[in-house]
Amino acid sequence: MKDKAGLTLGRRAFLGGAAAVAGGAVTPAIAQFDNSTAVERDLTEVVKRNISSFRTLDWRPYFSNTKNGVLLVDISSRCLHYWSEDQTDYRLYPTSVPLSEDLTRRGRTSVIRKVEGPSWAPTPAMRKRNPEWPAFVGPGPDNPLGTHALYLGWKYYRIHGTHDTRKIGRQSSNGCIGLYNEHIAELFALTKNGAQVLLI
Repeated sequence: MKDKAGLTLGRRAFLGGAAAVAGGAVTPAIAQFDNSTAVERDLTEVVKRNISSFRTLDWRPYFSNTKNGVLLVDISSRCLHYWSEDQTDYRLYPTSVPLSEDLTRRGRTSVIRKVEGPSWAPTPAMRKRNPEWPAFVGPGPDNPLGTHALYLGWKYYRIHGTHDTRKIGRQSSNGCIGLYNEHIAELFALTKNGAQVLLI
């Protein structure tokens, strides 16, 4: 909807303005929403902030079936979708994503191993970029994999937790997909070895 000044109003702004008029507010409705975050953005634009453009999706455009359960990781939206094999359970989780396109891998793989209390060692490429990093970190609060990890068919790639909650919703990983520890614990319980994984 456009007003006389050519400003585009979202549904929330329009309804808020209507409520203001109905409530007898003196300030013009458009002035109440000037420079507001209430105006909805175009959902097709690329997200470049610490925000996830969550929307529920259907599995059918991405998978031919849900055998073993399916996980869809949307790098642009910074979220992970999970559907159970019988399609009765759907979950949506915010994630961290790789720092750059160079570190981002897209395509199909599967969960090949599940580990509660994972240990971590930097990849050779990480050691080259960050020689000061430790060669090994056991399970615990200093472990960058958090409390649980789903190992993927691609070497060095994981879907895992994080103790650093500031990373979720950001480009902050060296290639893996990170979730809040409570979310990876839930996903870990739901996911079977052999689950289909697609990163887009």
